[in-house]
Amino acid sequence: MTTTSPSAMNSMAAWEDARIEGAIRDLILHMGDDPDREGLVKTPQRVRTSRAALSDGYGASPLSVVGDALFKESSRGMITVRDIEFYSMCEHHILPFYGRVQISYLPDGLVVGLSKLPRLVDVFAHRLQVQERLTAQIAEAVADVTHARGVGVIVEGFHLCMMMRGVAKQHSSTHTSEYLGEFESSQDVRDQMFRALTRNS
Repeated sequence: MTTTSPSAMNSMAAWEDARIEGAIRDLILHMGDDPDREGLVKTPQRVRTSRAALSDGYGASPLSVVGDALFKESSRGMITVRDIEFYSMCEHHILPFYGRVQISYLPDGLVVGLSKLPRLVDVFAHRLQVQERLTAQIAEAVADVTHARGVGVIVEGFHLCMMMRGVAKQHSSTHTSEYLGEFESSQDVRDQMFRALTRNS
């Protein structure tokens, strides 16, 4: 069985970093600027590191971020976490979109630590995305992790691909929702979620 030495792995990583930075340098040239001028000399490195942070969701999974923060709980009342901020990248133009996520679920013997719900959002937001898929993936992850009787997720997003280019509408927002289990089958459950979201908002 062949193993790769640490020095070889470091060399491969350095080669990959240089390749990415070279591509960014080429992009700057293509845009009509000089990658060797003072303000841009380190831009390829900065872009590489920032893109790595914005795409770290590919290396994560819902179970890994939740870990052991699942707790047995007899309460069956609705749990709602409002206004979870997210930042993602549109897969069509590789421009940012951002906004807020609202999550409600009906527990069935298990609850998840509240701080883990924003982490679940980031698992999927930190990938190339479309808002519709992001919404569905968050709902499915909450359902899979908690085995909830129902899950509701609502996302409001602001897309720079609409705000900076194309139709250039700065104040438009996109709303998407995903309902699973009792949220899908019961209007009363959805209404309860809406009341929780609008209370004191």
